Amino acid sequence: MAEEIKEKSNFIWEAIKADLAEGKNGGRVQTRFPPEPNGYLHIGHVKALTVDFATAEKFGGVCNLRFDDTNPNKEKEEFVEAIKDDIHWLGFEYGAVYYASEQYDQIFEYACDLIRRGLAYVDDLTKEEMRAYRGTLKEPGKNSPYRDRTPEENMDLFLRMKNGEFPEGSRTLRAKIDMASPNINLRDPAIYRIKYATHHRTGDKWCIYPMYDFAHPIGDALEGVTHSLCSLEYEIHRPLYDWVVNVCGFEQKPRQIEFARLNLTNTVMSKRKLRKLVEEHHVAGWDDPRMPTLAGMRRRGYTSAAVRDFIDRIGVSKADSTVDHRLLEYCVRNDLGEVAPRAMAVLDPVKVVLTNIPEGTVELCEIENHPKKPEMGTHQIPLTREIYIDREDFMIDAPKKYFRLKPDGEVRLKGAYIIKCERYDIDEAGNVTCIYCTVDPTSKSGMPGADRKVKGTIHWVSAEQNVPFEARLYDVLILDEKPEEAPAEAGEDEDAEEAAAGDDFLRQVNPDSLKVVSGYGEPWLAGAKAGDSFQFLRTAYFCKDKDSTDAKAVFNRVVTLKDSFKLD
Repeated sequence: MAEEIKEKSNFIWEAIKADLAEGKNGGRVQTRFPPEPNGYLHIGHVKALTVDFATAEKFGGVCNLRFDDTNPNKEKEEFVEAIKDDIHWLGFEYGAVYYASEQYDQIFEYACDLIRRGLAYVDDLTKEEMRAYRGTLKEPGKNSPYRDRTPEENMDLFLRMKNGEFPEGSRTLRAKIDMASPNINLRDPAIYRIKYATHHRTGDKWCIYPMYDFAHPIGDALEGVTHSLCSLEYEIHRPLYDWVVNVCGFEQKPRQIEFARLNLTNTVMSKRKLRKLVEEHHVAGWDDPRMPTLAGMRRRGYTSAAVRDFIDRIGVSKADSTVDHRLLEYCVRNDLGEVAPRAMAVLDPVKVVLTNIPEGTVELCEIENHPKKPEMGTHQIPLTREIYIDREDFMIDAPKKYFRLKPDGEVRLKGAYIIKCERYDIDEAGNVTCIYCTVDPTSKSGMPGADRKVKGTIHWVSAEQNVPFEARLYDVLILDEKPEEAPAEAGEDEDAEEAAAGDDFLRQVNPDSLKVVSGYGEPWLAGAKAGDSFQFLRTAYFCKDKDSTDAKAVFNRVVTLKDSFKLD
């Protein structure tokens, strides 16, 4: 992986090379990955964390993990630990672990310093009034009537905010910059607000919390970050980021560089929308295999190698675009094709009686674990008088080029014999209930002289010795190919972002995103553990799910064997 990283480049790395050539930061490169612990990481985060970690690796630096826990309402230790697990699953190692909450005392002192210097003031405007005063892209904002409070008055009010003397939302600390700035983010942005909520780490020590746009640059500077890499929606916030770093007097000035975030077809990646799916039970949890979370993908059977291959293929750019979700499936299919052992399983079983095999007979047949990797070995599957085949592998009125089983037709059982259909039973609805076949005893795969050819080979499972299982067949969760609008403005009030998530996307939830069928697998599958993946021959790739019991296994369909998707 390190060699591959050295061979590639992108505009971020070229910018860092230029910084190093100018002798900036003493030749040091330090990045950070700063997730908010208010949900599980999803595939969109993987692009960001890959940029952060791979950049540090490229330049022999370090990437730290910092939890942006400045909004106590939705943050939990559960999410902290899940994020750590996901990063390790992807194969990345972080340096130090930081929390914004550990820096609250320092951030508070920087806010007090701004007040004393006349660069921040306490505002009594409501959220609605603040938006009205803010102006538009074409019209400047206007000063708050509370903007000219003295530093002494502002300090008194801010300390009283800290002491819990005012209702939530009644007062805000704002930076005093320029209400006429063409950049709306510089129009006296809020830097502290009142929130009465128990924090997952600091408990009830604080009832005022810094805004992301204030805490983030301070955290970067305190930790010695040289390059703060973030998604493109933060580009318009860069002047505010630089303003905070400068007015707080940091000698170490991190450089913010933005890149396009990942958009994926048929996928929502707003954590607020994902939380809504979880909390309203449209899915079974954050690790539901239909979710774009890493926990969901891992449970479904996606591999970390495939996810990293996908991120590597899409690259790093400055322009927003939407990637076909089938490219991710293509990467998963490629990886599992190389590493997943093969097994036989029947998802829509119909019984076949091999009439010339005596009852009670059990003959072991051998099949390879991987057709292209003999080093993976073989395993045995029992052939008995009664077996199951997939219903689609038998057709009464078969077309000319149908090469599976049909009346008076022959087909080879994978790893076993050629069989011939002699007759079949149907029920009142015309459904085939049983097929009766004879076995050619000289045709067993691998036998000397067993070279008689037939055009079709099908998979099968013993009806007497098998593993019953539930197969969960997953499809896209969101029907709309491009369900996500432009992201909510980065760093704005969390309640506004919550409202921006909306409910419209719920109309696009696919009611057929999960289908459950019952089938039978060969006995070899009984030894599989949760998380083990297989290619069910001629069917799809499947992964054993944690819901499996001793009585019934559960397998998730990871991806199909083939797809119409083609690389450009």
